[in-house]
Amino acid sequence: MGDMLGMYLAEEGYEVKQAVNGQDGLRLAGHFQPDVILLDLMLPDRDGMDLCVEIRKDSDVPIMIVSMKTEVSERVQALKAGADDYLCKPFSLHELTARVFALIRRAQGRTLQKGTGGETAEKSGAEGNQIKPVQLDIDRRLLIVRGQQVETTFSEFEIMRLFLEHPGKVYSREDLINAIRGFDSFVTDRAIDVHIVNLRKKVEQNPRSPRCIKTVWGVGYKYINDFD
Repeated sequence: MGDMLGMYLAEEGYEVKQAVNGQDGLRLAGHFQPDVILLDLMLPDRDGMDLCVEIRKDSDVPIMIVSMKTEVSERVQALKAGADDYLCKPFSLHELTARVFALIRRAQGRTLQKGTGGETAEKSGAEGNQIKPVQLDIDRRLLIVRGQQVETTFSEFEIMRLFLEHPGKVYSREDLINAIRGFDSFVTDRAIDVHIVNLRKKVEQNPRSPRCIKTVWGVGYKYINDFD
């Protein structure tokens, strides 16, 4: 499977590095600095979920799980571990490349916005020289919460970017999925709920009683920036 995917992606114009086990993959991730990582959960030397957590500690590179495990619990656990997408075997190679392209496009496209007059989510969040409790560092893809740097996954960062650019706007789960994926994803509503729970832990002073990321019952979520 790995050889087949490597050949197919190479023919599509990607430079591919393949690891035969988790340890080799971790080494490659540090030296190769990939634009996206395809990660199987069933590795010969270690659990893929643990490897996902370890990669996420040092990098915000988009991670897509490619696995034969189809249970909802596995997909939810992968998202909690820091994965950005989940593709179940068997799958079409066309869908795989579409998802890879969308993840890379969004990861690189946001960085390329710098140098356009300073109109970034961070600046819009500090309009009128008023420092907001929550800001984004677009260049380093960091969330700044009350002056402290907070690491996020690729999808968490994109959700917060939408919230900060349009405070008060109500986003349905489908809106958020389409915005961060760019196509219909196998991981749907439940994935968004997991991302929101994780973001509340990072943003809210009391995640059990959120004042910033609010639930709009029957619709979705919205961001309110007038909190302490």
